[in-house]
Amino acid sequence: MALPFPAERRLILGGAGNIEVVAHLPAEIAARAVAIVAHPHPLFGGTMDNKVVTTLARAMFDAGAAVFRFNFRGVGKSEGTHDHGRGETEDMLNVLTHAASVAGENLPVWFAGFSFGGAVALAASEQAAVDEMVLVAPAFERMSHWVNVSKGGNPPASTLLIHGESDETVPMADSMAWAKPRDLCVTVVPAADHFFHMRLHILKRLVSQHFH
Repeated sequence: MALPFPAERRLILGGAGNIEVVAHLPAEIAARAVAIVAHPHPLFGGTMDNKVVTTLARAMFDAGAAVFRFNFRGVGKSEGTHDHGRGETEDMLNVLTHAASVAGENLPVWFAGFSFGGAVALAASEQAAVDEMVLVAPAFERMSHWVNVSKGGNPPASTLLIHGESDETVPMADSMAWAKPRDLCVTVVPAADHFFHMRLHILKRLVSQHFH
């Protein structure tokens, strides 16, 4: 039986004004980690309600984390305007500060990001101690103007990097090139496109297995 998936919407203060956040907090057990999930590119319709984002959030919640997903500046009720990654990195770090104050300052930190959100998660890991990271079709190369793809970020050695075999937006070769010098593995989902249509159940299973 699936666990209840409580969701609480809230506004927190960020560098460009309010940030819209949805918190998924375990009701009957203490959280084992604080998880922050970043969404795809705002200028192409990306929001925290994207199905890949909510799938990641659910899998991490089921693994015992207090999960926080949020809208980048200029999306939904989040104030400000798109800042091409730099401001969005600040948004993610502000959400982490809030999340830790709610769920526990000393809990392990898990970052997750999809596409543009993966690049933001990598950039944010330069300024936060991240214990676990899940990156789904991360758009590193397309964001190289603000993320140093070859040297930037501080991903854990246990980073889970997932890419769809048939991704038409972010070439799988980009993930391979990024992972190779870091001695990281790339998990390829056969026949999956960028948004994992008809493959979200596989994505959820992979993330669940990673944390259990």
